Amino acid sequence: MNLQQLIVFREVMETGSVSAAARNLNRTQPAISASLKTLEENVGMELFRREGRRLLPVPEAHYLLSEAIEIIDRLHTAEANLAGMRNRARGSLRIVAMPGPSVFLLPDFVSRFKADAGDLNITLSTRSSPQIINLVAAQSFDVGFCDIGFLDTTEDNPQVGLFQSEIIMCNCLCALPLDHPLAGRPVVHARDLDGEKMGALAASHSTHRSTKKAFEQEGVQFDLSVEAQYFVPLLHFVEAGQICTVLDPLSAETYRRMNQGKMRVSFARFEPSVPFGYSIVTPKYHPQSLITQEFVSKWSDYVNGVIAAEKVLKQSAT
Repeated sequence: MNLQQLIVFREVMETGSVSAAARNLNRTQPAISASLKTLEENVGMELFRREGRRLLPVPEAHYLLSEAIEIIDRLHTAEANLAGMRNRARGSLRIVAMPGPSVFLLPDFVSRFKADAGDLNITLSTRSSPQIINLVAAQSFDVGFCDIGFLDTTEDNPQVGLFQSEIIMCNCLCALPLDHPLAGRPVVHARDLDGEKMGALAASHSTHRSTKKAFEQEGVQFDLSVEAQYFVPLLHFVEAGQICTVLDPLSAETYRRMNQGKMRVSFARFEPSVPFGYSIVTPKYHPQSLITQEFVSKWSDYVNGVIAAEKVLKQSAT
């Protein structure tokens, strides 16, 4: 029993005639009759009683018709779904990202991506960067977005071989209260912040260590006042005039996009430079769908665009 036989059988059952089925399927009547005969041989029973030119279905034929309709409809659905996936008009995308971009930038980007992608089911979850690596390495998500400050990417880490990573490097900015004496400067040096209360991520994060090292290089004190898991919450303390902080460009862009027209924080290039790395991670043993490939490419372009725009902005201010 094959699919073509079921299609012929369904057409005969629905039209009640070999000749009508032949017309609808663009086949000859002998071909339709031969297909029915082969189907009956395959199932080991007669499906029709022949009375002259009439075919009278037996009770078992009605059962087979219900099964045939379901099988054919499921095949058509699968074909339509695959066509939609091929044309990037249908599919699913499971994304897990670190808290900072998940506040605004990533949901905004994903909503616009979904609008252009057609019938796309989205799962958007928020986890810490180490958790993101665990989840992607377990092949539980299609795409992860994290920073590399907490990550162990050495060969000793057994998870390294379970995911692929695109690293995007940039330099951090300095965030100051809008009424700070240094606000509006295109470049702020660590020596300019001697004696200032500072905010930073946890001591285990690479930016914390790099920022502290930058202060030490210029012979000034790094006076840590507030620690946070990620940068966006620190900007509340900056707005209140309680701290300054060194942060990544996406966190600065998040603040700008969420506070258009009511900015209370000034951003500047920070020297000595403090590097920051973003990572777009995908599971190594879970082949990427076309929609996932397109998302990764466009999100990478977006992140690089934010970094490039930040550079242009700071260069034009010098």
